Amino acid sequence: MSKIPVYFMPGLAASAQIFERIVLPDATFETVLLEWEIPLDNETLLQYAKRMSQKITHPNPVLIGVSFGGILVQEMAQFIQVRKVIIISSVKTNLEFPIRMKLAKTTKAYKLIPTALFANIESLSKFSFGEKINQRLKLYEKFLRVRDKRYLDWAVEQVILWTRNVADKSVIHIHGDADDVFPIKNIQNCIAVKGGTHVMILSKYKWLNENLPKIILE
Repeated sequence: MSKIPVYFMPGLAASAQIFERIVLPDATFETVLLEWEIPLDNETLLQYAKRMSQKITHPNPVLIGVSFGGILVQEMAQFIQVRKVIIISSVKTNLEFPIRMKLAKTTKAYKLIPTALFANIESLSKFSFGEKINQRLKLYEKFLRVRDKRYLDWAVEQVILWTRNVADKSVIHIHGDADDVFPIKNIQNCIAVKGGTHVMILSKYKWLNENLPKIILE
């Protein structure tokens, strides 16, 4: 029996290392990790998704995306036949955005985000912001691999200006009930994970390792 190909797409600017704790049974699944590419000049999200979909070399794969990666795999699914699309800590439409993101769109406040700071997280982590933020900065330092300002500006804009407003009913949505980026109160029809935060791909890996195989095979 041939294995089921499962492609993983990390969150905004993150490396595929965020999936280091995710282990699917080797006898049934073949895991492929995708990485972000630097966008071309004036490339739209749809054009980018088409380009990324050319990296899919198996027929009928499962696409799993985290956060902005979840938005991307939904767009990629327009260009290839997929077995399933699963999003984690993400959104199915722009209606699931929190109010601050909707405001950022109307006020264009997202243009003020100092993305250059992300490009130099090491220097940022020298400051003390309190234990919780310092821990998060350590995580960022490890997992944020794409430090290119052009990518960061582009990615933030693509999220905020995402136009999808009708959910694809076939998309499976796994979401933490303690997600502070996309609060669960705005999310429709998801599999809720108790205590799951926006980085639950790291913190709730045991739940995911136990449940992803069943979800894929259902």
